[in-house]
Amino acid sequence: MTSGFSRLRREDLLKTACEVIAERGFGHTRTIDIARAAGVSQALLFYHFETKDRLFAQAFTYAARQHLHSLEHIEEAKGTPLERLRTLLRLSSPAIPTEGWRLWIDAWSEAMRNSELEEISRRLDSRGRLVLRAIIEAGVSCGEFKCDDPDASTWRILALVDGLAIQTHAHPKVLTRRKVNMLIRTAAAAELGISPETL
Repeated sequence: MTSGFSRLRREDLLKTACEVIAERGFGHTRTIDIARAAGVSQALLFYHFETKDRLFAQAFTYAARQHLHSLEHIEEAKGTPLERLRTLLRLSSPAIPTEGWRLWIDAWSEAMRNSELEEISRRLDSRGRLVLRAIIEAGVSCGEFKCDDPDASTWRILALVDGLAIQTHAHPKVLTRRKVNMLIRTAAAAELGISPETL
């Protein structure tokens, strides 16, 4: 019973930490900010996570785990490669500002100085590429897509998504949501030999 409660409390703390970090950024978030938002003492935070760096790494791991669950659902879906591609592009779209994207972009920056965050972000990024590449390969196999190099197309599509995410969150008035989605659909369609309208 105590163990179950402790796990739930830990999950709540990590969820709150993600929300505070997404709002303030890694560099401007203090443990006291997270403790206040969670309604607990700093001592309890340090009891669970030992250090600020460990708390931040665990919070990002928690956020990454939520995204990995979404990727797993796409992998296990019964739809056609095109249907799964649509779902993946919708999930990854930076057109709608979310705390997830803010956290992810900030984590990239911190990853240059924090080896734990670098390892987590690299693993999640790699997983996303594997899912997209598998969808493209399945689409090529069944004749739905035409693509000579699924690996290169995967890199180019996701690089565009990541770049547009940075632009839309750092400069929110530069691109409309419609334009962002259009750029992604057009690029993905060109890579896979299909019409943008199908996406």
